[in-house]
Amino acid sequence: MFKDQIGKRSTKVKNVVERGAVKKFAESIGDAHPIFVDEETGRLSRYRNNIAPPTFPRVFDYGVIEGLNLPNIGLIHGEQTFHYVRPLLVGEEVYCSSVVKNYFEKKGNFGEMGFLVLESMGEDDQGNVIFSSTSTVVISEAVRKVLAR
Repeated sequence: MFKDQIGKRSTKVKNVVERGAVKKFAESIGDAHPIFVDEETGRLSRYRNNIAPPTFPRVFDYGVIEGLNLPNIGLIHGEQTFHYVRPLLVGEEVYCSSVVKNYFEKKGNFGEMGFLVLESMGEDDQGNVIFSSTSTVVISEAVRKVLAR
């Protein structure tokens, strides 16, 4: 169903690691560690700044992959991993994009399921990778039927 999308990329989108967003995110995940929320702790750290929680990139805009038209409801977040070269610093700009890495199907107890694998990355303004992320979106048989119309 999505095999023709493999290799397609979004354009890079500029995001900012905003202090208020980091604080709200840390509180919402129940991890208000001082390195995320306390400015003095950030200044005294080896990074000389506050950093964002490891899963913070979930809030970033990664742009649109043309032709990849997924519904807004009915998808299942299957798995996600993050790899960091260095932490995200509060106040920095991060340029994010995504690519469709793979698509495959499996038959299971709930019918034919689709698995869409996306790789996302964030770079600094010099083009150096800060982090990458791989996520799997599970597309149920019910959603696949709606998409096939």
